[in-house]
Amino acid sequence: MLKRIDHIGIAVKSLDEALIFYKSIGVSPYHFEEVESQKVKVAFVRVGESNIELLEPTSPESPIAKFIEKKGEGMHHIAYEVSDIKNALEVLKSQGCQLIDNEPKVGAHNKLIAFVHPKSVSGVLTELSQDMGGH
Repeated sequence: MLKRIDHIGIAVKSLDEALIFYKSIGVSPYHFEEVESQKVKVAFVRVGESNIELLEPTSPESPIAKFIEKKGEGMHHIAYEVSDIKNALEVLKSQGCQLIDNEPKVGAHNKLIAFVHPKSVSGVLTELSQDMGGH
């Protein structure tokens, strides 16, 4: 079911400030995007084979703004790429996992995404991601 780790999401107050660190170690962002449905601006950086998604809230109502207010900046989620997100959600649901999203929605990079509640994944907010092509 899981193909690979797609990315690690990090909640930040400012993309510009967060990117200073990555640029200082020779890593430049390769993709910027605003995901209006999630009320965030994102920047992706690639470190070797891995991707880091920096998430800056665009509204106080953003889940990322609420996360930062409650816990401060830091790791927000880990995302796993799956080949069939709808099937993965059904399997997880049948195993008793608590889903945040029962149906996938479109996220950054035009991927289908859905979140699994941290209570079902050892305290880690987990995103499932399916590539729809086009990035």
